[in-house]
Amino acid sequence: MPIVPDEPEHGGDQDADQGAARLSGSLFRDETTRARPHLGEMPYHPQNPESMSDAPQPVPPPRKKTAGRDLGAAIGVGVGLCALVVVSLFIVKAVFVGVVAVAIVVGLRELTKRLEERKGIKAPFVPLAAGGAAMIVSGYVWGSDGAWMAVALTALAVLVWRMAQPPENYLRDVTAGVFAAFYVPFLATFVSMMLAADDGSWRVLTFIVITVVADTGAYAVGWRFGTHKLAPRISPGKTREGLLGAVGFAMVAGALCMQFLIEGGTWWQGLLLGLAVSVSATLGDLGESMIKRDLGIKDMGTLLPGHGGIMDRLDSLLPTAPVVWLLLVVFVGSG
Repeated sequence: MPIVPDEPEHGGDQDADQGAARLSGSLFRDETTRARPHLGEMPYHPQNPESMSDAPQPVPPPRKKTAGRDLGAAIGVGVGLCALVVVSLFIVKAVFVGVVAVAIVVGLRELTKRLEERKGIKAPFVPLAAGGAAMIVSGYVWGSDGAWMAVALTALAVLVWRMAQPPENYLRDVTAGVFAAFYVPFLATFVSMMLAADDGSWRVLTFIVITVVADTGAYAVGWRFGTHKLAPRISPGKTREGLLGAVGFAMVAGALCMQFLIEGGTWWQGLLLGLAVSVSATLGDLGESMIKRDLGIKDMGTLLPGHGGIMDRLDSLLPTAPVVWLLLVVFVGSG
C-alpha cells in the first residue's frame, strides 16, 4: 500500500506537438482569403505590412510535471493505512488477520464488479468473498495445508454457485472466478502465513516496508529522471530509471530490515530480498495495468482518495507476498 500515487505519464512529446501547432498557426495568421479587385480598381495593398512578418511568435514555456493525482490526499490516505496496519499488527495478530480479510473482500468486490461492467463476466462474488476470507484465516491457523484446502473448496463453490444460472457463458464466468480466487486471496494468504511465525509481526512489517519503499523509489526516481519507457504498451508511466530507483531503494531497505528487524537475518540477505521485491512489485504493477487496459479503466475503484481502489494499492503487494515468505523461510527458517 504505497503512500504515493502511480507514476505520472509525462506529456513532453504531446506538449512539443502542441507548441509546434501554435508556432505554425502564427506564421500564417495574415494569409486570409481576400477578394480579387475588379477590373479598373486599384490593387489591394495591406495597410499594416509589418503584420506580414515571418518572425515566429514566442512559444509558451513547457508545463511543469504533475503527479496526475491529488498528491496530498494520496499521502494522507497512505499514512492512515500504514498506521492502521502497524497498530493492528503489533497489538493483536488476530486483528491484523481481520484487516487483511476485509481488504481482500473489498478487492474481490472491485475486481468482480469491473469484470461485469466492462466485459459482462459474472464471476460469483459470494463464494469468492467467503472463500477468500477462509483462505486468510486458514493460512494463519493451519498454515499452507489449510490454505490449499480453502483454495480447493473455494474453486468448487464457484463452480457450484454458477450452476444456479443459465448455462450460457458458464465456462467464462467460472474461469474468471477461479482466476480471481488465486489472484487476490490466495496470494494474500502468504501474508497470514508470515504472521503465524513467532516473529511474524516483524516479518510482515519487513514485507510491507520493502514493498512500499520500492514503489516510492520507482515513483520518485521515475518522476524526476525518467525518460526511457519500461513497457509503454502496458504502462506508459513506468520508466527504466524508475525500475532502477525501485531496485536501489528496496535493496537498502531490505538490508536494514534484515539486519535490525529479523532475528538471525543479515544485511546481504536483505540485499537479495530487496532485489527480489523490486522485481516482483514491478511485475505486479504491470500485471494489474494489463488487466485495467484490457478492461479500459484507469482505476479499479474510488474508495481511497488519491489512490483509486483497494486493488490499486494491492497490485504490488499481492505478488510480492509469496516471494518474501519463501525467502524468509530460506534465510531464517519458518519460525
